Amino acid sequence: MPLYRSAAQTGDKATAAELLAALPFINKQDIKRGFPKNFLRAGQTLDELVARKAVEIEHTAGTTDDRADLLLERGWWARQESWALSLNSYVAKVLAENPGAHRVTISSPACNGDITYNGTPSAKRRTLGNTRVLSLSRFPFLLGIDDLDQMLEEALAWDPVFLDTDPVYATVFALHCEFRKVKFARLRFIFTSYEYTSVLHKRILERVFNVPVYNLYGSTETGHLLMEDGAGQMVASRDVAYLDVINEDDRRVGELVVSTLSNDYMPLLNYRIGDLVERRSTAGEPDGASYVLHGRAPDALRSTDGRRVTTRDVDQCFIGCEGLVHYRLNEISTGKFLLSYISEGGGQAMASVSAVVEKLEQLIKPSTRIEMQRVKFLLPEGSGKFVFNYPFAQAISGHVNEPARGAPFSR
Repeated sequence: MPLYRSAAQTGDKATAAELLAALPFINKQDIKRGFPKNFLRAGQTLDELVARKAVEIEHTAGTTDDRADLLLERGWWARQESWALSLNSYVAKVLAENPGAHRVTISSPACNGDITYNGTPSAKRRTLGNTRVLSLSRFPFLLGIDDLDQMLEEALAWDPVFLDTDPVYATVFALHCEFRKVKFARLRFIFTSYEYTSVLHKRILERVFNVPVYNLYGSTETGHLLMEDGAGQMVASRDVAYLDVINEDDRRVGELVVSTLSNDYMPLLNYRIGDLVERRSTAGEPDGASYVLHGRAPDALRSTDGRRVTTRDVDQCFIGCEGLVHYRLNEISTGKFLLSYISEGGGQAMASVSAVVEKLEQLIKPSTRIEMQRVKFLLPEGSGKFVFNYPFAQAISGHVNEPARGAPFSR
């Protein structure tokens, strides 16, 4: 493949490790540059691959960058997802006991791999095999009662065994289920994916649905890389990819680098996925490691003493916080922060917020007190995904869409 020809310098007897070391790190721009010729082998053409139904053309959601087209082996997505889900023994048991289990997917319509749309197709058109997609809007906090009732009616009619969710969208849906006092008789578990899962989201989902909530991590271009097991640890799906961590700090938090193993038409080698993880040693695991997700690398903040503060670091300050649904921490100028938050039922939740702010100030050590702002809603990125932290460097580079801070209540 043209993208990897630099490795030819190592010679025919090079080991896999030597070949990998000879390759440069790549990112999403390398996928886009010259696509699809940068991946096609000699004699291959895209028309021929599509004509014999060997590949599907997909695209990334556009969270960390603008969208990139992808070459995915036909049937690969379902296959690698199955491998990842099998890493959780409870999930594997439920799926084995329920062949053809109905799934409800709740995410942004802009980043669902099966159905992407701008309008609102009928429920029939949003049902593929055993999956019904309830994504009606990429603005979950602006969904009206009628929209939420429609989602609830469609979900009840489908009678799911599990929910496949973006945690922000699922939390809005869960609170509406709680408001309507509705339960799902056959629901056995929920997995969250698509973006970072806050402790606030997990608390609400567990409270409302009373089933286990597990995290599933990956990306459209790499497949699912990590699955939360029954012990709460994120373990690697070794059939999907080889993982490495570079530029680690003293906490062993560093940038995740992925070399995929299962999509032969578009292998990604030394791919910097753009996320931060912490690699931990785990007794009993074959590769001796589990991982802790820390969020996107560009979203990390800096404390006044120079320490990197990740999305996870900030989110851990919300442990035990009651009455909040979602939040965003903006660095509005160097060392000055604004915490915008959405509360359950429109309540003030001032005791909880004040406790969180105290923890955040101990963590970040800002130059001034962190300001608080209760808002009616927060807006996502163009992909429909949400950012929890905005460093000031991103704000001045134009990354922040100002209305995304939300609409404040009267204070």
